[in-house]
Amino acid sequence: MSRSAPQKALTAADIRARKGATPLVCLTAYTTPVARLADAECDVVLVGDSVGMVLHGLPSTLPVTMEMMILHGQAVARGLDRALMVVDMPFASYEEGPAQAFRNAARLMAETGAGAVKLEGGRTMAETIATLVQRGIPVMAHIGLTPQSVNALGGYRVQGKGADADRIRDDARAVAEAGAFSVVLEKVPAALADQITAEIAIPTIGIGASAGCDGQILVIDDMLGLFDAFKPKFVKRYAHLAADAAGAIRAYAEEVRARDFPAPEHVFTDEGKI
Repeated sequence: MSRSAPQKALTAADIRARKGATPLVCLTAYTTPVARLADAECDVVLVGDSVGMVLHGLPSTLPVTMEMMILHGQAVARGLDRALMVVDMPFASYEEGPAQAFRNAARLMAETGAGAVKLEGGRTMAETIATLVQRGIPVMAHIGLTPQSVNALGGYRVQGKGADADRIRDDARAVAEAGAFSVVLEKVPAALADQITAEIAIPTIGIGASAGCDGQILVIDDMLGLFDAFKPKFVKRYAHLAADAAGAIRAYAEEVRARDFPAPEHVFTDEGKI
């Protein structure tokens, strides 16, 4: 896609209106070059707090800071023309209450140019979501497996099995009624995801959920095969760039050691030619 003719950027209202229509395509991005690639195909580009694990080598998303999210949000914004940019609110930036959440969400929006923020939690976050929306900050909700609560959940386990389905269903209803424009369903049984998609009026975006959701999201480094510290069941590798990069680095190292690189075409002469 040519970037010489910018398109109208999608808004949270545009995404909300896609309920039941062509599935929404969503990916994470953390840098300008990757954002440019994602913008060509995606409706939503999420600056996820997964950046902590993917790019910074952290053991979880919990140590991610507001400053990290702002830095990467600013980078991603430079690469987008069309997709809605959503920025994750990091752990401990909103759980204290609506006032704290508004203060930090407003900062994220103002300093990154994001079109929306994302926060984790269902019924317990309904009041906070309503406060943000009433004050002009679009919110994408996130329920099911919520990585910022991984310690309380006992690990990265499927949520909503059996009798626990009612809890997830109630969370979905609560965030929709509070005014969220969409909701991420992470690592929940497919049948439950389908039920929630049919029951609520806002788009559901699945990750480890169901093809019946109104959209799908993956961490881009997972689906490109760049981040291979672990591979969740719900990730499909559409490329194997880590292996390709390792092969390229190996070839480069071999040529340097053999003095095959740089070759004559890669060096300069005293004839003034470049």
